Amino acid sequence: MLVNTITPPKPTSAVVLENHAIRAGRRLRLVKSADLNKDALLESVAKQYGLDDFGDRWFEGPMEVLLDAVKGEARLSSGGDFTAMKQFNHVLCDRLYAQMWFKRHPEILARPIARPVVIVGPMRSGTTRLHRLLASDNRFSHMRSFETISPVPRPCFEQVLEGKKRDFRPVLAGRIIKVARIVNPRTLSIHPTGPFEPEEELGLLVASMWGMKNEAQWQVPRYGRWCEGQDATPAYKYLADLLRLVGWSQQVSSIRPWILKTPQHMLDLPALLKVFPDARLIFTHRDPKALVGSAASLAWNQTILYSDDVDPERIGREWLHKTELQIARMREARDSIPRDRMIDVRYDEVESDWLGTMQRVYDFLGLDIAPALPGMEDYLERSKALKRHPHRYSLGEFGLSSGEVEERLGDYARSYDIAMTEYEALNAN
Repeated sequence: MLVNTITPPKPTSAVVLENHAIRAGRRLRLVKSADLNKDALLESVAKQYGLDDFGDRWFEGPMEVLLDAVKGEARLSSGGDFTAMKQFNHVLCDRLYAQMWFKRHPEILARPIARPVVIVGPMRSGTTRLHRLLASDNRFSHMRSFETISPVPRPCFEQVLEGKKRDFRPVLAGRIIKVARIVNPRTLSIHPTGPFEPEEELGLLVASMWGMKNEAQWQVPRYGRWCEGQDATPAYKYLADLLRLVGWSQQVSSIRPWILKTPQHMLDLPALLKVFPDARLIFTHRDPKALVGSAASLAWNQTILYSDDVDPERIGREWLHKTELQIARMREARDSIPRDRMIDVRYDEVESDWLGTMQRVYDFLGLDIAPALPGMEDYLERSKALKRHPHRYSLGEFGLSSGEVEERLGDYARSYDIAMTEYEALNAN
């Protein structure tokens, strides 16, 4: 029996007002209609920035499929298509500036990325907490939130390195986060962050028009199914080049291993390992009922920012499928990975004994944990302030039941010794 404990939240008044304002602006011809045509976007951005080298043109394939899905499936609101056009413009601008930096400083592409530590887990499996615990250790390099939003420095960045100018990217990230808090404060309860908080490299995959970030904010299942059948290696090669650029802009030693994490790696492990063949992998696991319910809630809270025609059951079905596929792809890929290159960490282990769990992780990495402990304790204290409101969600609000999730993902839970709850997944984390 399906028990719907809570109902999905509605768009905030800020989202409603934004849509009204953009519609009014278009009626008065003060706001242009969004042009989501690939060639028009490429031409417009090249003309705007006076550059024409976008790098490897492989990204145009995913871009075309994504644009078709956005126009044909996403049911964007007035504010949604306006924002979509701005997002495509931002990504294309970053590609132009990235190529500019690679030509200006060829040494960037020569930076090694040796033995990265990659956290691989389904969306909502505790990857962020583990990532931030490890990122608090200054023996590792990590992305910061403002770099995920804007990974590529502007052309004046050399003056920033000389101390003559301020890097505007953290300021921009701070403004974006403030706006996000206004338009839907729930998103920052689900994934709390700040401009300088450690963040995943998903934005580096978005630079190739690739990844689940697009699927979590827009209703684009046609794009999702297409991506599931493609080889992601070109997107990961470009991710590696952007990571080199980020490392150069941070002015940190290339000897420091990177800490990486994004749920996208669950789907694309063969591509990840092709590009980072010496990666050390930390697999995270959680009760699949919580995974599916939390992922659907995250996607719902993102999607209602861009569309006023969203069906919660459709969202539930999509993220049940996506979670199931992530797990299946991960389990298949693990068969070819040497055991000494990977370790498993359960969500409940970190909840009950974070220190003991991190000691086990550091033993796997061959490092002394002692120098990292002050930073980890500081992060755990800061995280309380970041996450002031619990994330509440249920399977029932998305048309799903515990029984169905257990039927489809119970074998995964049993294989990795994950305790499954008896509830319809009303949660507060």
